[in-house]
Amino acid sequence: MGQTREPSAARLRAEFAFLYVLAPVSIALLLPATAMFPALFLVTAVGALLLNWTKNFRWKWLIRGLSRVRLWEVLAFTCVVFLSSLMLVYKLTPDSAFFLVQENPRLMLMIGMLYPLVSALPQELVYRPLFFRRYKRILPTGRAALVINAALFALAHLMYWNWIVIFMTFFGGLAFAWAYEIRRSFPMAVVLHSVAGVVIFAVGLGIFFYSGNVERPF
Repeated sequence: MGQTREPSAARLRAEFAFLYVLAPVSIALLLPATAMFPALFLVTAVGALLLNWTKNFRWKWLIRGLSRVRLWEVLAFTCVVFLSSLMLVYKLTPDSAFFLVQENPRLMLMIGMLYPLVSALPQELVYRPLFFRRYKRILPTGRAALVINAALFALAHLMYWNWIVIFMTFFGGLAFAWAYEIRRSFPMAVVLHSVAGVVIFAVGLGIFFYSGNVERPF
């Protein structure tokens, strides 16, 4: 059940600043790599609670856009992610190309099965319905909101300290925000996010999304 009272604009701005700016920047700057994911899960849990308390929000609404998932759009997006990832991996780290697929297919299968549930879905809850529903009053309208959403989604990945990750999560964030806010389909956003993550790991770019490889520039 959502909350019955609308929070003040000041409270919304404080929540927004904490969730989307202060928390990810603090995690990136202050926490060791081993503590990053527990901290992110904690932030995600806070986000889920706030979404649950959002006025007039119902969890069942998240599946209403299931019929607007278009297979050809998913396939087109998959091709774009695959080709761009392939180009980057051969340009930057050719030895990593298809490493998991060839050397550890069991791990790759686990990633394919678990990534949508343990990574894509929680991130999408916080960065799409929570962002666009709870904080709509303090956000600009139209394309500006999508760009801000994508930029903050990229900021959430600052902890990897890698421009490849920032680049890919920004443009991925644009696609996921479009799926949710323009196409009005949370399932589409989750599907696109899941596809992107699995393809990135399969091609070999997952090396940049691995906390064990994080090297802070300071």
